[in-house]
Amino acid sequence: MGLMDRMGEAGNGSGSGALGTDEGRSQRSELAAGRREELITTVHSAVVTDLGAGLYRGDLQGPELQRRVRQAVEEKLAAEGVPLPRNERIELVDALVAEIIGYGPIEEFLKDPTVTEVMVNTHKHVYIERDGKILETDKRFRDDGHLRRIIQKIVGQVGRRVDESSPYVDARLPDGSRVNVVLPPLSVRGPALTIRKFSAEPFRANDLVELNTLTEQAAKFLSACVEGRLNVLVSGGTGAGKTTTLNVLSSFIPLGERIITIEDAAELKLDHEHIVSLEYRPPNIEGRGEVTIRDLVRNALRMRPDRIIVGEIRGGEALDMLQAMNTGHDGSLSTVHSNSPRDALSRVETMVLMAGVDLPVRAIREQASRAIDLVVHQSRLNDGSRRLTHITEVQSMEGDVVTLQNLFVFDYEAGLDEEGRHQGRLKSTGIRPSFLPRLKERGVVVSEDVFAFETFDSSFV
Repeated sequence: MGLMDRMGEAGNGSGSGALGTDEGRSQRSELAAGRREELITTVHSAVVTDLGAGLYRGDLQGPELQRRVRQAVEEKLAAEGVPLPRNERIELVDALVAEIIGYGPIEEFLKDPTVTEVMVNTHKHVYIERDGKILETDKRFRDDGHLRRIIQKIVGQVGRRVDESSPYVDARLPDGSRVNVVLPPLSVRGPALTIRKFSAEPFRANDLVELNTLTEQAAKFLSACVEGRLNVLVSGGTGAGKTTTLNVLSSFIPLGERIITIEDAAELKLDHEHIVSLEYRPPNIEGRGEVTIRDLVRNALRMRPDRIIVGEIRGGEALDMLQAMNTGHDGSLSTVHSNSPRDALSRVETMVLMAGVDLPVRAIREQASRAIDLVVHQSRLNDGSRRLTHITEVQSMEGDVVTLQNLFVFDYEAGLDEEGRHQGRLKSTGIRPSFLPRLKERGVVVSEDVFAFETFDSSFV
């Protein structure tokens, strides 16, 4: 007995039978719902078989591809002869179209501009991040096999593979989103998928001001620092918005300068025309062919850069970056994971040691204090907002310690509003940085208004 016969038998009955009553119609709906997954699998397989390579033809995209797939789904669904309420049939068609040409249950979240991250823990649990808050959704994958098929479709777009022999992958999608996949046995409970979305239009400084990430006063100061070729390190935790801030800082670079960007997965979006983007290459299936960030940093030094931007310092490339900053490559920008400006320098110190070079700690600290001019620290606060909490000058060595001086600090003492959102903002400490004369020599003058002291609790300075 075929699928149509089994489901049709369940739906047979006229007004004289039990299934002809309201109770019978309810039973028919429940029976149809019970066969839903089998129906989806059957129709999905039939449509993919019929359309074949046409689904991936370059000339068949967008609305035309969606129209053809929807038509094929409706025809196959009608051929099954399964009685379904109109609204349930429309929902089923939409789900099938999304799975065939999109990403199944998470398709709507990838299209929703208010969703910044999609997190699939197992096929039963799908979470999203919206407005800085993590929310559980009612979307589900049918089983691990269904989730694995969607994962293979995602990573296949960028020529990557993920399976038991290579059970994790970190890659960039064509739209710039970043995808991370971990499969069993590394992920004990089942396949895990994380997609971090990026805005199609990169944020500008005024956007961050409107979002209260920083103030107009701080934006003017950072613009002057970048234009004046200071070396800036953006620090913060995971999801704090470091890459967004790095992109905004990069937009302050004067047009015409030659920029080399180096990233693990290319995420920066710059409007400059004179730009070369380099990206880490993972090893192939034989474990060969890897090109590390450190390799790319070394190569960038031979490309006559005016600016070198490293998306994130994670290892031995920290040593090469410090040496570049100390040998005439001013104006370099990068990010690092840390909990505070002080921790950022400690992490750089640790990563220099990862380069395998036998250097005394004091020598490393001296290099860091001379190379890095400014640390911009960003945090994701408990209300979900991303805020710059410190803009800190790196001064010099006193004994064995690198001295730091906070120029701008977030005012936590302003408290929370009725909805639990922080009312504080980044405020100037009134201290003028020691590098102002250097900026002036390079033709960049910072207005005195930028450093106007603003009263707040001094315990946070």
